[in-house]
Amino acid sequence: MRVFFTIVVCFINFSFSQSKSFEISGTLISEVDKQPIESATVYLQQVKDSSLITYTVSNQQGKFLLENNGNVAEADLYVSHIGYQTYYRRIQINQSIINAGEISLMINTNVLDEVVVKSSAPITIKKDTIEFNVKSFKAKKDANIEDLLKELPGFEVDADGKIKVNGKEMNKILVNGKPFFGDDPTIATRNLSKEIVEKIQVSDTKTDSEAFTGEEGDRTNKTVNLVIKKENNKGIFGRFAAGVGTDKRYEFAGMFNTFNDDLQFSVLGGGNNINSPGFSFGEIRKMFGGSYNINRQLFYDKGEGVSTSRNTGLNYADDLGEKVVISTNYFASNVDLDNIRISERENILPDNRFFTNSSSNTNSNIEEHSTETKLQIKVDSTLQIIVEPKFRYAMSTNTSNNAEESFDEDQLLINESISGSFTERREKFFSNNVNFTKRFGNKGSFLKLDIFNRNTKTDIEDIFNSQVDVYGDDPENITRNQLGMEEKNDDTFIAGMSYRLPIKGKELSMDFKYGYRNNIQENLKNSFDFNEVTQEYDTDINVDLSSDFEYKNITSTPGVSLQYKKEKWSSSLGMDLIFRTLENNDFLRPGFNLSRNFNAVTVAYRLNYRSPKSSLGAGYNLRNNPPQLNQLQTFIDITNPLEIVVGNPSLKPSNNHDFHMYYNANNFQKGRDLYTYVNAQIQNNSITVKRTINENLTRETTYANVNGGYRVNMYMGYNKKIKMDTLKTIQFNFGFNPELRRVINFNGDIQYASLSKTLSPSLGTRFVWKDITELGINYRLSLTQSNFDIDGFDDQNFSNHLLFLRTATFVPKNVEWRNEITYTYNPDVADGFEKSAWFWNSTLAYSFMKDRATLTLKAYDLLNQNTNVRRITNEYFIEDRQSNVLQRYFMLGFSWKFNTLGKAGEVRDSGYRIIN
Repeated sequence: MRVFFTIVVCFINFSFSQSKSFEISGTLISEVDKQPIESATVYLQQVKDSSLITYTVSNQQGKFLLENNGNVAEADLYVSHIGYQTYYRRIQINQSIINAGEISLMINTNVLDEVVVKSSAPITIKKDTIEFNVKSFKAKKDANIEDLLKELPGFEVDADGKIKVNGKEMNKILVNGKPFFGDDPTIATRNLSKEIVEKIQVSDTKTDSEAFTGEEGDRTNKTVNLVIKKENNKGIFGRFAAGVGTDKRYEFAGMFNTFNDDLQFSVLGGGNNINSPGFSFGEIRKMFGGSYNINRQLFYDKGEGVSTSRNTGLNYADDLGEKVVISTNYFASNVDLDNIRISERENILPDNRFFTNSSSNTNSNIEEHSTETKLQIKVDSTLQIIVEPKFRYAMSTNTSNNAEESFDEDQLLINESISGSFTERREKFFSNNVNFTKRFGNKGSFLKLDIFNRNTKTDIEDIFNSQVDVYGDDPENITRNQLGMEEKNDDTFIAGMSYRLPIKGKELSMDFKYGYRNNIQENLKNSFDFNEVTQEYDTDINVDLSSDFEYKNITSTPGVSLQYKKEKWSSSLGMDLIFRTLENNDFLRPGFNLSRNFNAVTVAYRLNYRSPKSSLGAGYNLRNNPPQLNQLQTFIDITNPLEIVVGNPSLKPSNNHDFHMYYNANNFQKGRDLYTYVNAQIQNNSITVKRTINENLTRETTYANVNGGYRVNMYMGYNKKIKMDTLKTIQFNFGFNPELRRVINFNGDIQYASLSKTLSPSLGTRFVWKDITELGINYRLSLTQSNFDIDGFDDQNFSNHLLFLRTATFVPKNVEWRNEITYTYNPDVADGFEKSAWFWNSTLAYSFMKDRATLTLKAYDLLNQNTNVRRITNEYFIEDRQSNVLQRYFMLGFSWKFNTLGKAGEVRDSGYRIIN
């Protein structure tokens, strides 16, 4: 390994030595008023083929500096800015430092402020949007959108396809302004090729109503809009793929898309038995992406169990005339999961310890159908109506067998239990949101009305049997064999209204708001004991294990907020009054009825600054959270004989004080990105578990309010990309994620505090030699220390190491070889668990038929060391856990792609690349 790194370093140094550096500086001013021009894009292109050499953005003084490493004799200099004519000049690169002097830009009288000048500028900065010109950023010939995003400044893409922009999550992706398969962005980023996309627009995530009124969006999340080239917006494209492997492994998938100007229609489907939920299909996941939402009920922890998935989906979007836009999608999925888990837990008590060993074997199946539609109606230029209905139906079965043993410090068996269950579950979900937005005048005044309803109906039938044996001085045997039938209804109605009153143009305004929320939960659970005499379940219910209640949570929330907005600065301060009523009617136990009124104040403050190269902000939130029903109810829940639960009707709502700050800086010219985020939370009247454990290790649990808890966490990320020449780049990244957390708990009747300190630094580098090779190395270390202010509690120290190596070679032509190697080391897990493991996936792919067909050979877990051992810690226990995982197999696959977008009948390269 040391020799390998030495070769890499020497190779990189040699590459640097072959480069020639130069810099070009200058100042941009307006020809009319001689004022400096900020946010203009300045870029150099090759004379021979117009390929991008380098680019930058002018600062507040209109100054710019272009730097580059490469042998360039002459280049074309361009300056582009909205509202100005594009400036052009040929530059002779005959010295290392060139001063371009003062450059005057002429106003383009044919362009309004909101219209983008069509040019080849790599980046165009608008008021709240950064737009990237796709052809200015080089990627492999068959690159898809995910591959391209890795080359854009400020973007991070992890192995699962999740995207961050300047450290902020990208939670929505649009294609020509329309949703593409709902909320799963990877279906678009891994399916659409770079060649069909003209521009990539990045902005703060906004609702349709916020976009219509011109309000600020959610700065903690980003939306990416893919603008398809107009000439490429008619035709069909897609891919079909399948693979078979050893150990009866298989995968198959297909996707068909047709675009016709405003109309988009897509169909996809597939299946596999290689642990790929949703629309993630192992080697062909690069095309289809992974669904973050589908079947999440079955995938308890990433990497646990072995699953088989089957999925289909439809997506449709179109403009119905000039005033109506519709988008809709449908998903159907079915997943089987087998999960075998074992764990060893050390439980922490005030004056001693006890140990619990457990095992479980679970088989689950879930079938789900879901659809969602959005209808956007612009009645006129001042009135917009949005209607968004959603429906989901799910059926599931779950078979589970569990065993558990508890020992004292002398390893003497105190109690043990075995249990088994079979559960059938059906759920129907419907929601609908209607938004009316009316604008008044041209100073930003508007009126909004939102009406939302959500209705969920769940039916559960459960056959459960268990045997609990308690030993010691007071031995006891508890045997149960029961049939449970449960009906749940959860209905929510929300109505909200807000009005914006301009005070000083669009700079200063005040919002008046009112919200009403009514949530009703109904739960009817009947438990029937098995009769050994009749060999049937009794007709009379077991009252102790049954329930019948109606829970109401009704709130009225008037509020007011003040907004101030300038070109770069914005600030807001809002306050809401909450009038809340919690009411529970227990029809089985009338003596446990309760009604509580809670009144509170919430506060929200924001301060933000944004410039072309940096942004910073700060904020404060005061939130109020009421107790949950199960925390308030006072009847004794004995469903689990080893843990008796009773609520506390005297609980108070908790108040959470949340402070945050962020700072981002992007230097496009130097390829540097810095983003930092700090968050602090202080909790008052926090609701915590209060648990008492007797000598038989059975637990009695209730809830209590505590003060003194807090959490402070920080994230800092730094990326540096160095362009060595026109073909080679190297990127370095550093991450630092410390956290300090203080939690107040009870151990028995003793209240104590635990203080946890975590450090998670990470380092990484990525070297790219276009069309030749790629090399990526990442290392992450996690260190955790926990201290307790109670006698008998020892300090805890844990560490975890993760090393990730990714390689790719693209020679000879049409051959692609990829490797992903992961090394994990958990030195603190208990003996008997694997402390370290190497996980190596390798894929060899050959493309033919003008790159339309691909043959792949994949080796999964080549060393046969895949494991998911992990250590879980908190204030109550230390647990080591592992489960069955997918192990080594080999698979041969074939895929075929087609694309007629653009010129009729012309087949273009698709966005498909093989990853593991």
